[in-house]
Amino acid sequence: MSQLEKVLYTAKTHTTGGRDGAARSSDGRLDVKLSSPGTSGSGTNPEQLFAAGWSACFIGAMGVVAAKLKVALPPDKAVDAEVDLGMSEGGYVLRARLNVSLPGVDREVAQAVVDGAHQVCPYSKATRGNIDVEINLV
Repeated sequence: MSQLEKVLYTAKTHTTGGRDGAARSSDGRLDVKLSSPGTSGSGTNPEQLFAAGWSACFIGAMGVVAAKLKVALPPDKAVDAEVDLGMSEGGYVLRARLNVSLPGVDREVAQAVVDGAHQVCPYSKATRGNIDVEINLV
């Protein structure tokens, strides 16, 4: 495990009620109702929040890698994240797919950006070896 040399940001949330509750950030910028996946509840769920956070972070990581490679990313770059909640060996598990779109970027260059982003993105690092992950250039 790598040591943290410098804290850049600390996210703070307060959650009540679990999957059928609510979560709010300490600065008030996040204030969401939560509901279990597949139910008629009116809130989001942890898997959707994880998918949104990872895809946003991954786009940022692609920007870092593209800058190092001196590649311009298109303004309509996108990541469609899919996070599955399932069962395995009697317990809950996650599985994820990141479907990355870099329109107009040469496929070989785009693949280098995606591969590099998967190495530097903190979410990718946190999940590596812990859950099944597919990164697809679409």
